[in-house]
This record gives sequence, C-alpha cells and structure tokens, in this order.
Amino acid sequence: MELPVNRFKRKLRAGQSQIGLWCGLPGSYAAEIVAPSGFDWLLFDTEHSPSDVLTVLPQLQAVAPYDVSPVVRPAFNDPVLIKRFLDIGVQTLLIPYVQNEEEAKAAVAAIRYPPHGIRGVSALTRATRFGRVPNYTRIAEQEICLLLQIETREALGRLEAIAAVDGVDGVFIGPADLAASFGHPGQPGHPEVVAAIEDAIQRLKFLGKPAGILTPDETFAARCISLGTLFTAVGVDVALLARGSEALAARFAY
Repeated sequence: MELPVNRFKRKLRAGQSQIGLWCGLPGSYAAEIVAPSGFDWLLFDTEHSPSDVLTVLPQLQAVAPYDVSPVVRPAFNDPVLIKRFLDIGVQTLLIPYVQNEEEAKAAVAAIRYPPHGIRGVSALTRATRFGRVPNYTRIAEQEICLLLQIETREALGRLEAIAAVDGVDGVFIGPADLAASFGHPGQPGHPEVVAAIEDAIQRLKFLGKPAGILTPDETFAARCISLGTLFTAVGVDVALLARGSEALAARFAY
C-alpha cells in the first residue's frame, strides 16, 4: 500500500495559490458539509476550539472522499500533540505561536523520526495504514508538511531565521494575535498591523518561503494573494453559521 500523496504540500511547492476555510466546529458532520464546497484546504483547529485528537480523527475520515486537503492546528508546539496527530494520519500541521529559530527547530524535530528528530515510532497507526505502508518511517517525511504560525512583533523580527530552518514548508501570519501584540487587540485591520502583515508576506516571498494568512476581509484577502500568499483562509465556519443565522433572523424581525 502506497503512502498517501500530500496534495497541499505539492501545490505549495509548485507555487500554486490555495484557498482555505477555517473550521472550529468539532463535528465530523459539519466537516463533511463544507468539504465539497470548493475550497482547496480546510483547517481543523484545536487551539481555539473544543476539538482534540479524538474529534479530529472522524473529521479526517469525513473529508477523505473529497478533493480537499485537511490541515490541523495543534493547541501548542508540543511534540506529544504533534506525534498523536501524525499517528492518526495528519499530513499537514500548522504549529501556533512560534517565536524563534529554536522553537522552529523543535517543531521540525517533532515531525521527524530519529536520528534526525524525536518522533516516537509505532508500526500500527492510521498513518501507516495499520502497518501496510512499507518503509513508512523512512518515507513519511516526504509527505508531511510543516507550517509555522507567526503571531507577535517579536516573531516578526526573527522571521527570516524562523523561515530558514530546514524542514519548514511555510509560514502563516496570525492577524488577531499580531494585532494584540502591536497594542491593537481586536483590530487586525489597524494600519500598523496591515503594514506589518504586508511587509512579512513580501519578506517571505523574497526568501522563497510560502506565506499564509486567515482573513474574512475579502478585499484584504485579495490584496494578500496579490502580494504572494499561497495558502489563504478566507472564512471561518463558526462565523458563517453565526452571522448567517443572525442575518436571516434579522430579515424576519418585525
């Protein structure tokens, strides 16, 4: 049995722009509803949602039949969490709150088997197709995609060093936490924050490192894509449900 191809990683390396949807609802049913909507990738979030390994697993199973790539954000840059997600078959991880080169290297080590990393070995995981993928420990890294999230002013100052770490496939800029770090909590559209984001995208493009972002502002999303983001999330499932239901109720409020 062959190791599944990571289409997200291959498109990223080919310089193809991919549009995504952020998923904070933990149910597999919600994941299956949005899977065939036409997005290139879905981000299953376990940092700011009730989700965990046991809820992400059925989400992966629900979206598997569809032409969409799952990406998972662990709650933290923790080798145990990373190992557990990799073992259930996650091939693309977005690691939050990476502050420096050392933390970037720690994330890389967590996705690699010894002697190049610290990932624990098990031959009977979903990732190995329960022992049916030959030489999994030697070839797994080929299809694992590691994305690191930059969320603070301090991390932006170390952007080049973080992005240059061997094994980092892309860098995601987190507007909400970045705005707070700049002293503008709740204002990701503040001019100072926008300028910092645009500068970071251009710096990453100069380095040849794929950049990503989440923004529900369609005008700014288009601006980021024009500057060079290759994985751009343009909405959040929770927001679509909350704002859509509010709008419908408001149209019938007398």
